[in-house]
Amino acid sequence: MTRESYLFTSESVSEGHPDKICDRISDSIVDMYLKADPLSRVAVETLTTTNLIVLAGETRGPAEVTAEAMEESARRCVREIGYEQEGFHWKKAEVQVYVHGQSADIAQGVDASADKDEGAGDQGIMFGYACTETEPLMPAPIYYSHRILHEMAKARHMGETPELGPDSKSQVTLRYEKGKPVGAASIVVSTQHGEDVDPGRVREIVRGFVEDVLPEGWMCPEEEFYVNPTGKFVIGGPDGDAGLTGRKIIVDTYGGASPHGGGAFSGKDPTKVDRSAAYAARYLAKNVVAAGLADRCCIQLAYAIGVAKPLSMYVDTYGTGTVDEQKLELALGQVMDLTPRGIREHLQLSRPIYERTAAYGHFGRQPDNDGGFSWEWTNLVEPLKGELS
Repeated sequence: MTRESYLFTSESVSEGHPDKICDRISDSIVDMYLKADPLSRVAVETLTTTNLIVLAGETRGPAEVTAEAMEESARRCVREIGYEQEGFHWKKAEVQVYVHGQSADIAQGVDASADKDEGAGDQGIMFGYACTETEPLMPAPIYYSHRILHEMAKARHMGETPELGPDSKSQVTLRYEKGKPVGAASIVVSTQHGEDVDPGRVREIVRGFVEDVLPEGWMCPEEEFYVNPTGKFVIGGPDGDAGLTGRKIIVDTYGGASPHGGGAFSGKDPTKVDRSAAYAARYLAKNVVAAGLADRCCIQLAYAIGVAKPLSMYVDTYGTGTVDEQKLELALGQVMDLTPRGIREHLQLSRPIYERTAAYGHFGRQPDNDGGFSWEWTNLVEPLKGELS
């Protein structure tokens, strides 16, 4: 039996968090390659620490994407995030690039040929999820965790909060009654700030963003509102903690409200099903919920490296569905081609649309006019209803 009354917590981290800096740099390299050649293959990781940025991985694409171009992109990302600090500065940091050609063994399994379709870039399982808790059909705890930090970042970039730095984290615990979120039980926000900024001032700045983001009447009790619980957060970013690409996969997805296959997204081109199939699973789950076929929907897809067709699809509507889940599985397989090529073409993924995904979640975002966040479209609602009628 599903519990109806409980607390559930999700966290987010800002664009200035060390791991998110790495995700953004890695995705900026993906975008550089895809802009030059939409069929490029990219798998690039980034490490950051005190005034050091290291890029490593394998690629196949135009020679114009040089090590120098990658270094320039990395510095641009850091500059745009806002790091001009002694321990991490976009201009002063050393940048090392160790990126080489893609393995021929991988290429022969993934590439299409006369008698073979494009295969999956790796084996693995991917999950997608949607629910009716928020307007973008995302779980409420992760949705509000992201929004608090995103609003703080926008104000910082506009010069409205000069006291705050780029590095921040949030954690939202919501109270559920009868299976629905009804208010915040506790809020935690840690944000980097200037040396001379009073902790009370930081608390009041943060309070304004939290109260603006949460629905009216949802603010937690004062004793459960934690801002910089250690008392001080001056040294931040990679100077305070090393960063790596792909370490915030739960932040990137559903905040723990759904299973996760384990694969990271950033730094990977869309032939990697870790990324593209996770986007497809979210797309399908969101359309199931948007069509009114369930209040909650989780979809699992599984692939084998070099094999085009998915090995399995599993749909779980947690008892909220209006249609048998096996029928849903069959219908979803009809309304979308779930081969790597089919996903890539349906969602138009072979475009430079990935750097923007690196912070504040890959899901629950507004689709962009240039095709960014295409997996948030709800254009399968009518085809799906038609398939089930």
